[in-house]
Amino acid sequence: MGKEKENAQETGEVSEEVAAETPPPPSKAISLIDFMMRIVAAVSTMGSAIAVATTTTQTLPSTFTNFIRFNYRQYQDFPTFTFFVVSNAIATAYLVLSLALSIFHIFKTGAKVTRTVLIIVDTTILSLLTAGASAAAAIAYIAHKGNDQAKWMRICERYNSLCERVSGALVGSFMGILALMLLVFLNAVALSRK
Repeated sequence: MGKEKENAQETGEVSEEVAAETPPPPSKAISLIDFMMRIVAAVSTMGSAIAVATTTTQTLPSTFTNFIRFNYRQYQDFPTFTFFVVSNAIATAYLVLSLALSIFHIFKTGAKVTRTVLIIVDTTILSLLTAGASAAAAIAYIAHKGNDQAKWMRICERYNSLCERVSGALVGSFMGILALMLLVFLNAVALSRK
């Protein structure tokens, strides 16, 4: 049977058995799902970055003195939230730029090199986004619950709007992480079908 395959290849004839062994290129459906998932991930990470970056909390002190002092809290007061905003902004920029390759894959489903590049960069951005969201989640947890053993008080009692916006932004960021994980898997499936 091995000699038959070699003879068929030499003469240019391809048997049905040989044709059945080569997998078909990925369908356009995989490329369309990739495009939609990139849009979902870009919108969720952009929303998270904007929600935290535009947060400003103003509170009055509990006791009034001769003059009124205002305490302002912004995301820049917490380096972790700054990293969260930057990582979400970088992920958004990358996802918007990668839409061009995603559109390219809709028309040319057999592209192998660009899918490999997307897997590598998607994984890198996924790592960055996960680091930013995880660090912000840890700080948000401490802000909500505090830590009596370390004598860290809850700050969400004083700065409620900051904590609410950060918590909402974390949901969007983790949605972006999930979408990027699915994108890596989807592109790996598309590559394995070739």
